Amino acid sequence: MRAHSLSANTERRVTRACDRLVGSLAGLFIGLGCLMDGGRAAAGDGVLLRVETEVFADDDEAPVARSLSLFRDGVAWDFLETLSKEKEKEDDAGPDEPVEFVLHDPARERIILVDPARHVKTQIDHLQLERLRASLGNWARKSDDPLMRWAGGPDFSEGMEETATKIVLAGPRVRYEVVFEEADNGAVPEEYQRFADAALLVKALVHPGGLPPFPRIAINRRVAAAGGIPASVRLEIESRMAKLGKRPNVLRSKHKVLESWLASDHKRVAAAEERMAVAAPVDLATYAGRGEGDGPIGKEPAAAKRR
Repeated sequence: MRAHSLSANTERRVTRACDRLVGSLAGLFIGLGCLMDGGRAAAGDGVLLRVETEVFADDDEAPVARSLSLFRDGVAWDFLETLSKEKEKEDDAGPDEPVEFVLHDPARERIILVDPARHVKTQIDHLQLERLRASLGNWARKSDDPLMRWAGGPDFSEGMEETATKIVLAGPRVRYEVVFEEADNGAVPEEYQRFADAALLVKALVHPGGLPPFPRIAINRRVAAAGGIPASVRLEIESRMAKLGKRPNVLRSKHKVLESWLASDHKRVAAAEERMAVAAPVDLATYAGRGEGDGPIGKEPAAAKRR
């Protein structure tokens, strides 16, 4: 028996959310970047970091997406590759042809997304993300669906359990489990937290319709406070909700962290700089391939429209 009943309108909205859930949650796991804090540059000078991530659906052994994220002196590059189940790659191979890459450049107060296949780029600023944070939180907290209302935050302390290497956060029909490792460089956890928070908000802005990012943002802060970097993430959604959109009810990610770069990483960044320079600038709606009215669960928050 269902513990609650949803209105027809809410069912339709949740269904639309689930239709976009995997894309949004994949972005949650693999989108990486550095967030400007009130207009000042992130304090990432001296940090050199390489993070390879694989995302898996349910119990599948083959990943559905990979990313390579490279940090250097406060700037981060994130290269995203989505995979078909038929595509096989060597275990130590990174993404070759990204479907998207993102430059996080807090010193210049810019986040630039590039679609290399379409040769277009768009820019997001700190103010847009902060407006989205406020409007999306207000919207979620007013939802008649318990999961969406819970995900709007702002307080997640009641459902959170923490050990020396793991954080678990449980809410209505959802459970997060993050296993983390201690970073060798003490500046890395804070840098990683900034990039992860920014990436979650960017994904919510560009690809709206999934769960609000605030539960994971709360976990990010606890991991950083413990001096750690996530090694694996598991997100479970109650199967009843997952079936609405015919999407997997478990997403898993594995992170391989190296506090240095490979020789190929320098070439990858140089090539990305060249492609970004020649990409045509477009507005956010054009880049995302949606109309101006689209937004979280079918309607963009008013704050996000005031660009």
